[in-house]
Amino acid sequence: MRSVRKAPGELDEERLVRLVARGDRAAFEELYRRTAPWLVVRLRRRCADEQIVAEVMQETYLAVWRAAGAFAGAAVGGSAVGWLWTIAARRLVDAFRRRAHHAEPPPAAAAQPVAPAAEDEALAATVGGDVGDALRRLAPELRQVLQAMVLDGLSVRETAVLLGVPEGTVKTRARRARTEMRRALA
Repeated sequence: MRSVRKAPGELDEERLVRLVARGDRAAFEELYRRTAPWLVVRLRRRCADEQIVAEVMQETYLAVWRAAGAFAGAAVGGSAVGWLWTIAARRLVDAFRRRAHHAEPPPAAAAQPVAPAAEDEALAATVGGDVGDALRRLAPELRQVLQAMVLDGLSVRETAVLLGVPEGTVKTRARRARTEMRRALA
């Protein structure tokens, strides 16, 4: 078995997924070590139930192990981290559906309005008024960077991995977003 514990950055996540597709457990462990911390943070931002988060994490990495051979990667403009996040997000939606299917609706459920998305609630609770309006007017790629770094508390590197862009791009977008926010609030 090949060792994937080489100099940091020698194997990118896409290469690790390719090795996982060939059954390389060490590559799988390295992929998990690199991606699990930010993935659990992203899931916790969308779901407060630790049990569901744990189940989604387990299902996600099981799916990665089983389906790594189906990963198309850069050939179709994707990234390994984006692929992993897509799997996790779908598993989270499935978990919510299972919970909703098995739960009894409260008696007044039919009269209640549809709740806003968790990210919208977090954004409204955290940033309201003129600041919230300015944030919502940002270009999506700028807003994504600010949401990942400010709301999710991710580092520049974690944000870069999540969004599948270089760290320099994250820094540039964050700077542009701050500039546009200042201009909108002036």
